[in-house]
Amino acid sequence: MSDSDIGNETTIVHLMRHGEVHNPDGVLYGRRAGYHLSDLGREMADRVAEHLAGHDIAHVVASPLERAQESAAPLAKSHGLTLDTDDRLIEAANIFEGKSFGVGDGALRKPANWKHLTNPFRPSWGEPYVDQVVRMMGALGAARDAARGREAVCVSHQLPIWIVRSFVERRRLWHDPRRRQCTLASLTSFTYHGDKIISVGYTEPARDLVPAHLLAGAKPVKGGAKAFGA
Repeated sequence: MSDSDIGNETTIVHLMRHGEVHNPDGVLYGRRAGYHLSDLGREMADRVAEHLAGHDIAHVVASPLERAQESAAPLAKSHGLTLDTDDRLIEAANIFEGKSFGVGDGALRKPANWKHLTNPFRPSWGEPYVDQVVRMMGALGAARDAARGREAVCVSHQLPIWIVRSFVERRRLWHDPRRRQCTLASLTSFTYHGDKIISVGYTEPARDLVPAHLLAGAKPVKGGAKAFGA
């Protein structure tokens, strides 16, 4: 691509959430190592690869965590690409990693943990939302540059994906987690004209594989696919 073409090309960067994770103890695994896709999660990853088989994918990159790497692998393989890693795509840090949030026996019942819940706007229990925006926008920009005029896929995690989408769509960053529109193996797609994001779309290629109880609380946001002035 010549220098004169840069700034005029259309590039699409898909942010994919990983598939279902094997987590029999029901803990908040966060950035902890050792959490892999379940059999269903691997099926979800294959479904996304099938969905994007006819797309002009030039670059596939993932969070360093196992579940993201395993979700990206079928897609990279189907397009004959090397799977890259970008640490900026990692899950948000959370003070409650490794703890359970089960009803009646979870970490929130313990008074010692309440000090971490004082500021939901930052949030006080984990990585600041603004920091997530900075690193995720950086990862998106790097993927855009690697796939100029074509498409890229970045495999990440629900909260960072939702936060960067909220930022791009000019919504407040603090939110009700039950309203995140970012189910397992979903694609949140950012269309760039040159270096500028002109629209955001959302699809769920593996929706029929997602357990019903995980879909029930995901309420669509008004204007779920949003276009911006070029």
